[in-house]
Amino acid sequence: MELARFWRHIRMSPLYARRSFPAPTLDAIEREVGLQEKRHRGEIRFVVEAELTSAQLWRDLGARERARQVFAEQGVWNTEENTGILVYVLLADHKVEVVADRGIQKRVAAEEWSAIVKAMETQFRAGQFEAGALAGVRAASDLLARHFPGSADDQNQLPDRPMMI
Repeated sequence: MELARFWRHIRMSPLYARRSFPAPTLDAIEREVGLQEKRHRGEIRFVVEAELTSAQLWRDLGARERARQVFAEQGVWNTEENTGILVYVLLADHKVEVVADRGIQKRVAAEEWSAIVKAMETQFRAGQFEAGALAGVRAASDLLARHFPGSADDQNQLPDRPMMI
């Protein structure tokens, strides 16, 4: 376990997480997810986690591995066409991860997700959490709309409301 990382997680407070993603920001993300999902058949789940537990840190759980756990726990994999994505933010590590379901992985290259992640992390480092989150949702939706265009009978299969854990 890396000591500096351990202390970043210990010092992370729920207050900082709420300041970074206050209710109006969560409302804006929810509206954007709902609006963007009308353009494609994908499902976007946005989750922010302030810090990992000491046990998770002791096991040296990385942001990517944790994002995959959250992907499974939130049932993002359980969409009709396997077109769910998780946008996962781990505040203590200043990391963003996008986990795409197998239906999307077949069509969208990992580099395209990496570009979205990098842009979001840049905005988050500048303290622009709402702008970064909204830009990330829009960019992900652009990819989804290109590969999975929407149709009139699409149904919302996952909650649009961002989750704070």
